[in-house]
Amino acid sequence: MDQAPGSPQKEQGLPGCYRHPDRETGIRCTRCERPICPECMISASVGFQCPDCVRTGSGTGHAPDAAMPRTLAGGTVAADPRLITKFLVGINIAVFIAVQYSDSLLSDLVLIGSWPPAPFTPTEGVADGQWYRLVTSMFTHQEYWHIGFNMLSLWFLGGPLEAALGRARYLTLYLVSGLCGSVLAYLAASPTTATLGASGAIFGLFGATAVLMRHRNYDMRPVIALLVINLIFTFNPSFNISWQAHIGGLVGGVVIGYAMVHAPRERRALVQYGTCAIVLVVLVAMTLLRTAQLT
Repeated sequence: MDQAPGSPQKEQGLPGCYRHPDRETGIRCTRCERPICPECMISASVGFQCPDCVRTGSGTGHAPDAAMPRTLAGGTVAADPRLITKFLVGINIAVFIAVQYSDSLLSDLVLIGSWPPAPFTPTEGVADGQWYRLVTSMFTHQEYWHIGFNMLSLWFLGGPLEAALGRARYLTLYLVSGLCGSVLAYLAASPTTATLGASGAIFGLFGATAVLMRHRNYDMRPVIALLVINLIFTFNPSFNISWQAHIGGLVGGVVIGYAMVHAPRERRALVQYGTCAIVLVVLVAMTLLRTAQLT
């Protein structure tokens, strides 16, 4: 990585603060990545920022915009860093309550390629043009333990990611990762197997969290251990879990999370949302391919 102007690098050891070159530091501004000493650190929603970035809003000398600080991924820092996470939890709980009183609603929302013969009442699935099931199934749960586990995971993983990425990028990560899980389940599972739950999106958050922690040089062992435990449950046949949804969401989360975190600053939005668009195009192509096989 090139060193920013005004940030002298010592021949050995840690770099010197860009404002106080004689003070070694291992902390960098989360926006411009210049080294900063404790005196120059200003707390941000994620990590610390330097005085110049807080004053100018960009660290590049443009007009002051201190009221619009940015997250690690370039999103706007919000007063409530869990707003979208609360919104997602609320939708899942609302749908869960609704399906408890309506079996027909549950049948209309789950992900299924094509319904088996009678005695099942519904006659159409994704293969019949009901692509909306790829999305609605992400917010549908039937068992208390299922929604309880998924919502706890969403709360603990979603909050830090929302703060680090910003609301729009975080919501995009969640939805596209969930779609990755739904499409892989549609592609690889039996067309008469009903799939439901937010697990695909949750595994996408796992993948993005691992990318973020690796980028920030945090200890990876806790998230890796938790991910391994979840994968053990995923592939245990006694739990009847859709491994396709979990693996699809995980891969989608890693790909999108990497684009969100590592996009170059000068082309950040283009790389981030361009990657999401490419993933969506691939998902559409896979869905069309599977639909052609089933019809």
